Amino acid sequence: MVELFLLSVQLTEEKLGTSEKTELDAHFENLAERSDVTKQWTEKILRDTEAVLTPNPGYRVEDFLFEKIDKKRPNRLSNLEYLGLDMIEAGNEFGPGTAYGSALIKVGQNEQRLGHIERDFIASSHHCFLVPLRKFLDGEMKTILKERSILESKRLDLDACKNRVRKARSMLGQPTEGPSPEYLLEVAERDLRVAQSEFDRQAEITKLLLEGVSSSHTRHLRCLHEFVEAQVTFYAQCHQAMQELQKDIASERRPSPMLRVNSEDVDLAAPAHIPVSEQSYIMSMGKTNSSPAMPHAHPSPSPSSTSGGLRARVLCDYDAKDSSELSLMTDEVITVHKIEGETDYMLAERGNQRGRVPTAFLDVIN
Repeated sequence: MVELFLLSVQLTEEKLGTSEKTELDAHFENLAERSDVTKQWTEKILRDTEAVLTPNPGYRVEDFLFEKIDKKRPNRLSNLEYLGLDMIEAGNEFGPGTAYGSALIKVGQNEQRLGHIERDFIASSHHCFLVPLRKFLDGEMKTILKERSILESKRLDLDACKNRVRKARSMLGQPTEGPSPEYLLEVAERDLRVAQSEFDRQAEITKLLLEGVSSSHTRHLRCLHEFVEAQVTFYAQCHQAMQELQKDIASERRPSPMLRVNSEDVDLAAPAHIPVSEQSYIMSMGKTNSSPAMPHAHPSPSPSSTSGGLRARVLCDYDAKDSSELSLMTDEVITVHKIEGETDYMLAERGNQRGRVPTAFLDVIN
């Protein structure tokens, strides 16, 4: 208790400027400053990486607690896996035989695949990057802070001994009660030598630990490279999975209906702003490699169609309810005619096919 009191007195006097303070050399101060900066940025990088790998703060706290009690982390599903499960269930509900249901199931399975890839990436990043950084902070950095704290105590003790020596010297030649000033000076000088020796020894120990921070930087650099490699693998696997899904879905898209115009096959699902005559011209140019004049012929209406026909784009798939209706496919362009006295339905034509279709499924172009 007496020693703690003396150290507190010494620290207070230093802050008030009434006592001298032993300064460490510039090299030591630079090492200490570098250690502080390393600790600060390592903690920030660790927190940011954890937030990227585990966005849910509640899960991060839960994982931290499981690590502290040395228990295995819960095997929870990721957001991608939850999305995949719901898509698969929805696809089965809508019907795996339908285009939408089948696509939902395939996309859902791919989302689950992405979730598994993400899980592997998180585990790999945790092992190669987070664990080494956390071990550095919990191990080496805590040791450095502990030894620096001891060094600070040794320094305060040393400065307190220096003050006692100065006071003892100032009392030489003065009459005093009790021990003589010479004896007090001898005791103070002996304590000073011991304090100086302990301070120098602790300073060397702390300096060696601070110099080891450079080696820690080298280890962290290797961990950083491994983290980048894990990210490269993760994004490459995700890209491959999405490309395979895209090809799989595209291969199941039903072909657009074709119309014969001027001896050419014209895609009725082509963009509406390109006239059919120009589509025929462009396609004939691609086949003949010639430069004929722009044709102006338009497709002749079928014998069953009436004058005043309009072109309309189908907004979404529609399955005919009976033989009087016509089934539709998304984005195809058809010819439609208004039905007298009817607003909810129009008469649609696709080649030789005719039938009623709901107006709500159509976007009339002209």
